[in-house]
Amino acid sequence: MRTEDALLGALENLRAHKLRSALTMLGMMFGVGAVIAMLAIGAGAERQSLELIAQLGIRNIVIRDKTPDGEERQKTRKKSLGLSPRDVQAIEESAVGIARVVPRLKIKAQEAISGAHKVPARVFGVSRNHAKAGNLTLQEGRFFDALDEEEHSQVCVIGSKVRQVLFGAQPALGKPLRVADVWLTVVGVLARDTAGGASLEGVSVGSSADEIYLPAATGLAKFNRDPIESPYEQIIVQLTEAADPRQSALILDTLLDRLHGGAKDYELIVPERLLEQNQATQRIFNVVMGCIAGISLLVGGIGIMNIMLASVLEQTREIGVRRAVGALRADIRFQFLIEALSISLLGGLAGIVAGIGIAKVVANYASWPTVVTLVSVVVATGVSSAVGLISGIYPAIRASKLDPIEALHHQ
Repeated sequence: MRTEDALLGALENLRAHKLRSALTMLGMMFGVGAVIAMLAIGAGAERQSLELIAQLGIRNIVIRDKTPDGEERQKTRKKSLGLSPRDVQAIEESAVGIARVVPRLKIKAQEAISGAHKVPARVFGVSRNHAKAGNLTLQEGRFFDALDEEEHSQVCVIGSKVRQVLFGAQPALGKPLRVADVWLTVVGVLARDTAGGASLEGVSVGSSADEIYLPAATGLAKFNRDPIESPYEQIIVQLTEAADPRQSALILDTLLDRLHGGAKDYELIVPERLLEQNQATQRIFNVVMGCIAGISLLVGGIGIMNIMLASVLEQTREIGVRRAVGALRADIRFQFLIEALSISLLGGLAGIVAGIGIAKVVANYASWPTVVTLVSVVVATGVSSAVGLISGIYPAIRASKLDPIEALHHQ
């Protein structure tokens, strides 16, 4: 039997039983759609994780202020000043494998004003090395330099959203803006980012679009600050290529524990470890989603086997006629395998469309990143074909073993 003849016969049989065939394909459609959607969600989450890790810096160790509130803060301050310039100096002088140490303090201001325009913004005092440590890219102008820090210069670098709202299509460089009661001059504008505003393993990464950076020395000298608060909210320690992030984190933890008198008013975040934890979580997610998709495909395969057994029963007399005129058992097996494969492929194609649609719905309405890759489509198509072939083997063998004489007498 030629392949095209078997295919035409399979399609004709499916067309003769439209409702039954459509219901059988639904199982494959749901299974393949689940595979596509699962792989798209997993790929999207992985891409976002890599972007977040890149923004945190894979060679960085982030030390964040964790001072308790209320009465506990008073007790903690008797032992420790919080993250302070003393910590920065001690890390630079004592720790090995350190490329740079970048402190950051948060300015108590919720908006920036320029002329008649104002915009909600987060304002930070940072080191001149913050752009390198935080993987920030400048679209216009420059970042701070050593002279700006020494002279407590009232300059700032603004995010893309701040620039758009305050200055629109007008040039931003050299223009003044006011934060709290301090006037600053714009010397740089950051490029748009894509990974900000999300979180990884509980660690949030803010978007730089609504941020304003000024020299940390300026922030400490010219903005009001509660003396009981930690001077810095964060210190980024960027390591050299030869340094081991985990070993360096242990050394830094020991150093800070001694400097802070045993007070745990800080936490260490190692992006490399976060990446490993996220990958482990991703693997568990893929296994769970794979099991769910596998169950759907199993149900679809059972449906195909059931419909093929019914088809064998319906075509018993036809099988006897074909055997009587010279058809081989291999021809009969091939005919029913092609029919099972046709059902699975048509259901798989519908499932691919459904899976892409599910991925888009998740991306648009659940704010979950999804990426439909060519690999996921190929895998889903291959799985649906395999399920169809496996499900059709038993019915095809059963059909080929029918005795021609008995088949011809079947009513």
